[in-house]
Amino acid sequence: MLRKALGVPTNTQVGQKNPLREVLHECKKAFWLTGILTFVVEVLSISPIMYMMNMYDRVMSSRSGVTLVSLTVLILGLYVFWSALEWLRTRLMVRISMRVDWDLASATFDAAFRRYAGRKKVDVHQVLGDLLQVRQFLTGQSILALMSAPFAVMFIIIGALFHPYLAIFILVASVLLLVVSYMTQRVTTPLLREANDAKADSNRIAAQSLQHAESALALGMHTHMRRRWYQRHQGYLGMQAHASEAAGVMGGASGFLQKAFPSLQMALAIYLAIDGLITGGMVMAATFLISKAVAPIQKLLGSWGEITTTRQSFERLEKLLIEDDVHQDRLLMPAPKGRLLVEHVVAVPAGAKKPVIDGVNFSMMPGEVTAIVGPSAAGKSSLVRLLVGIWAPAAGSVRLDGVSVSDWIRDDLGSQIGYVPQDIAFFEGSVSDNIARLGDVDADKVVMAAKLAGMHDTILSFPSGYETQLGENGHALTGGQRQRMAIARALYGTPKYIVMDEPNAALDDASERQLMVLIRALKNSGASVLFTTHRPNLISAADNLLVLSNGKQVAYGPVAAMLASVRQDAPPAAPPQALAA
Repeated sequence: MLRKALGVPTNTQVGQKNPLREVLHECKKAFWLTGILTFVVEVLSISPIMYMMNMYDRVMSSRSGVTLVSLTVLILGLYVFWSALEWLRTRLMVRISMRVDWDLASATFDAAFRRYAGRKKVDVHQVLGDLLQVRQFLTGQSILALMSAPFAVMFIIIGALFHPYLAIFILVASVLLLVVSYMTQRVTTPLLREANDAKADSNRIAAQSLQHAESALALGMHTHMRRRWYQRHQGYLGMQAHASEAAGVMGGASGFLQKAFPSLQMALAIYLAIDGLITGGMVMAATFLISKAVAPIQKLLGSWGEITTTRQSFERLEKLLIEDDVHQDRLLMPAPKGRLLVEHVVAVPAGAKKPVIDGVNFSMMPGEVTAIVGPSAAGKSSLVRLLVGIWAPAAGSVRLDGVSVSDWIRDDLGSQIGYVPQDIAFFEGSVSDNIARLGDVDADKVVMAAKLAGMHDTILSFPSGYETQLGENGHALTGGQRQRMAIARALYGTPKYIVMDEPNAALDDASERQLMVLIRALKNSGASVLFTTHRPNLISAADNLLVLSNGKQVAYGPVAAMLASVRQDAPPAAPPQALAA
């Protein structure tokens, strides 16, 4: 019902899940009940008209006080019943909107989160705002106007009971206002869509600028960043102005019709009364009939901006959830043991045409350590994103314990592996919360991970120890402390599959030696460890060496053999056959 009301296309592919559509379908009975209540309310809205007509035609002519009191008591009773139904309808609509939010809020957040992590264009604030817009629409006056509009036919029928001319006039007035509404939609919807997209783009650039505020101020980039934002902001303002001007032209035409129709209806009714075709009470009732008939259309015109915005929000939200549907049916798997097989994997970032990883092929068994090396822009970090499932391969596969990493349930896999990103960030919460990955804190596991990363004594020196707050406004960490904290977070829960991107980039010599000891200890415990590095000291802790250049695999093999071939100034031996899965 909501999709039809908003005019949203329903050409979803067969077999393709549509979470938003499914939730609305589950609320089908509630929507029908709301429609029935709206019908009853619209019928009751005739009662003031009939009351007025009877006051003029019966009470005033008969001068009967009993009739006056009886009709007044009856109309007050109808008003009480009318108000009760409107209150019930409002509560029902609130329940529908809350159901939509309850069922879709988490899925929307997850879909936007995954899309952003996959470097696809998405404005997280806009997406969450789209869900809010749909929810508020379900409790607002706009949807009531949409539901009430078909009942204008009822007032046309009542007008016909008075006189056919009145019905014809009401019908013509309603059609004219509908035509104006349709023209307004055709003219303003594309302009408003472009304006909203430009606004989202402007907000996204502003948010990115704030994320790098310190660097921008230090490097004198603030003015240039503001200029880039303001150019987009001006574009948004221009599009919004065009949309408002177009709506103003159409609004002027509809405003004239809305003002003229009641007076013209009164003139027609009085003309019929002069000829004795209708009574004086019918004259007053006819004036109200035209007002009641066109009132829903007037509300539609007044709410058209919100309806258009909701339609766009609905379309964006529906598209996001459909595209993310592939993430909903992941496999629930046991904790990985660390057996890795990478077969001819290819990675192409969102919006790019050239692969950043092309044909990488290697394997690992539990208890092995692989170092990934190569010059800058060789594709090391891109390969790391594939290994932990942040990116899905464009071709080939990354299999952990025989299962494609992209087929694991994200939370299930993420809690069972260790990952140290190159860009390290901590979230609002204590040191313990961050090491425990914002889940339930196991104090023993937190302390164990901190000790393995060499951070235990350092954490105890913080203002509140493990309860010291981190995040944007929390305790400031040095580069080395951030790196060791990230390693501690990766080791929480003693995972058997650990991937680290430049884990020694900010470490001093002593901390790097401690990291080498840690990697050997993880190897002895049976964990599979992969890391990228630019510093040669850490390579000695690895069993195998993977060399990348321009996204391609140059060589792969045991560290000793690879280094020996380099010392002999000869090309390395051909990579050994990949181990069986």
